[in-house]
Amino acid sequence: MTIFLSILIFLAGSKFYRNKVPIGSPLTTIFKVIISSLVNSWKQRSSSNAIANMATCPSSSSVCDVLKSSDESPSESLKFFNRAVNVRTSKLSCSIQQVEEVKIVIKILPIFAATIILNSCLAQLSTFSVQQAATMNTNLGSLKVPPASLPVFPVIFIMIIVPLYNHMVVPFARRVTTSETGITHLQRIGIGLILSIIAMAIATLVEIKRVRVATASQLLDSTNDPLPITFFWIVFQYLLLGSADLFTLAGLMEFFFTEAPFSMRSLATSLSFASLAIGYSLSTVIVTIVNRVTGDFNHQPWLSGSSLNHYHLDRFYWLMCILIGVNFLHYLFWAVKYKYRSTHTACPNWLIRNNT
Repeated sequence: MTIFLSILIFLAGSKFYRNKVPIGSPLTTIFKVIISSLVNSWKQRSSSNAIANMATCPSSSSVCDVLKSSDESPSESLKFFNRAVNVRTSKLSCSIQQVEEVKIVIKILPIFAATIILNSCLAQLSTFSVQQAATMNTNLGSLKVPPASLPVFPVIFIMIIVPLYNHMVVPFARRVTTSETGITHLQRIGIGLILSIIAMAIATLVEIKRVRVATASQLLDSTNDPLPITFFWIVFQYLLLGSADLFTLAGLMEFFFTEAPFSMRSLATSLSFASLAIGYSLSTVIVTIVNRVTGDFNHQPWLSGSSLNHYHLDRFYWLMCILIGVNFLHYLFWAVKYKYRSTHTACPNWLIRNNT
């Protein structure tokens, strides 16, 4: 009934919505700049040929207008793509603005890549964590909680901490840092990655405790009897990974939206969901590789057995903890080097004005 009412409300308000039809494609610009740079790198020009090419450039070429009417030049970063400005073929000629926009998108790709492994950890919440809870005591008083309903706990937790974060943490951070945002987008992503490391470490310790309880209770081979340990132990990793997802996803979307050029914001913000999709797919790949490698060396795959109690899930969680720790160092390397567009002195003023 609720879904039916929401459809009626949507249809009633749809006539008031004004859809702005997009012009062009950001992917076209990106491929054009890359191909133009490659074409010009293959042509070993002399400086005299380059000057002659600029003088005989067709009037329809936007790059000639820019070079003749403005003293602006491409930034020094990622110099390879500056070659796209001086391509002889008019169809492949790129303006300085197009080149700079592609550079910005390329610079944010390492930040995007650093969030993929986090989503691989999140995938464990809907697979192994649910299986863990299914072996434990899920009674809450007289109520028996279905293990698959555990994701409700991070949702409730997020509903509580978001108002606290917005009304307490952010104002305090603004006073301390004298910054409008208080906590920068990259700092927020970093906090999320740190929380994910802690979450996987806690998940490992909880699994070790769960197996010890099963061993002490002589229930290692049992598939029906619940272990005498409450499922609330699993909730901790749900809360921490849920908080990590909150910080990282929100920070990532804001980072892409503010840093990406206006013409490429749709592409940049979609990277957040691409990270989620790639991360979940990567989780499957990691599980497959772990089972194959450990099966060859130990003759018993870590994530295979007659029951979850015979898995080496704690070792797998340690592996994920190490992977996301290394990933955090990778993220830290790029985050420290990254300069926001608003403070990037090498970025032309016209590029900032066109995207504000």
